[in-house]
Amino acid sequence: MRVLIFGLGYTATRLADRLRADGWQVCGTGRSARPGALAFDDPAIAGEITRATHILSSVPPDAAGDPVLARFGPMIAEHGGWIGYLSSTGVYGDTGGAWTDETAPIGTGRRSARAAADLGWQALPAAHIFRLPGIYGPGRSAIDRVRAGVAQRVDAPGHLFSRIHVDDIVAAVIAAMQQPKPGVYNVADDHPTAGITVIEAACDLIGSAYPPVIQPDQLRPEARGFYSERRRVSNGKMKRDLGVRLRYPDYMSGLRACLEEVR
Repeated sequence: MRVLIFGLGYTATRLADRLRADGWQVCGTGRSARPGALAFDDPAIAGEITRATHILSSVPPDAAGDPVLARFGPMIAEHGGWIGYLSSTGVYGDTGGAWTDETAPIGTGRRSARAAADLGWQALPAAHIFRLPGIYGPGRSAIDRVRAGVAQRVDAPGHLFSRIHVDDIVAAVIAAMQQPKPGVYNVADDHPTAGITVIEAACDLIGSAYPPVIQPDQLRPEARGFYSERRRVSNGKMKRDLGVRLRYPDYMSGLRACLEEVR
């Protein structure tokens, strides 16, 4: 098996490491000098698309749209193998805190460019779209923010949101690679939770004082926009169709795992 990954960021690098450990050949694009990393404009990418059995993109859209689709979309469409895209549950916009599944409309919220990219990847033959909420894991969790002194307790009553541990994303993508079932999947944990609750739990785990409480209007505009939307993401289709059993079904089990890995 040979996978080409566009965008070796935090999540995709975790996936690449797991696939290499399982005997896969991995090539990808990224800024880092990781094994197999190519520049996005490297002429060798065309050949990698041809050789790959699986292609995954974790590259977000920019002001001009999805850069992977813009440059390589026709080649990927003709690829004939497995195709995947890491999207965002932000495409659903504000649902007033209601549970949201893959049948909900997209493109009504702040993430219009992401929604357009999501639809663009859906248009490719037999594509798998993984919609992700807040991603956390070792080195990138509430515990790390508390330790760095940048954690914030935001007073936003009624604001619940979903999250997902990076290793559960990896498990969901690999499950789809092993038994392909093209379509859209929400990859989220079982317990949407207020951000302030997660920060306080992280403080408790490492014996740190709680940071001061602030109001949403004290945040940067982008962060304020996040608190203007409320949704709880349903993961039922992921469990039914891909057979995924979450290793970290809630924030507490995930935070404990992060703490053990980065002690």
